Amino acid sequence: MNKIILILTVLMASFVAKAQEPTKKAKAATTLKNQTVEIACGECKFKMKGKSCDLAIRLEGNSYFVDGKSIDDFGDAHDKDHGFCNVIKKAEVTGEIVKGRFKAKTINLVDEYNKPKVN
Repeated sequence: MNKIILILTVLMASFVAKAQEPTKKAKAATTLKNQTVEIACGECKFKMKGKSCDLAIRLEGNSYFVDGKSIDDFGDAHDKDHGFCNVIKKAEVTGEIVKGRFKAKTINLVDEYNKPKVN
C-alpha cells in the first residue's frame, strides 16, 4: 500500500511540475546614447493617446512618451512657430526606453537653422 501511495505521489508531483508555465523574461531596456530623434507633443503631433499635451520622441516610426523632462521645459508648447504642439523638431537624446516610455537623461534640441547646407 505504501508503494502505491509513493508512486501516485511521485506521478502527481511530476504532472504538477510540468503544468507550471515558465516565467517570462523581462525585456531588456533599449539604451540610447546621443541618438537623433524627432521630438514633439505626443498627442498633437504623433497622435498618441493621452489626456493632455505631453512630450514624446519618435524613433524608427515608434513613439514614446518622455519621463524626466516636461514639454514646457523647452518653452511654450503652444507657441505658433516653435512650440512642440505645432512643430516636430529634431533632438539628440540619451536615456533608456523602458516599458514603452523614454526615460530621459539628456535632451538637446538640434538647431537645424544653423547647420551648413549640404548640396
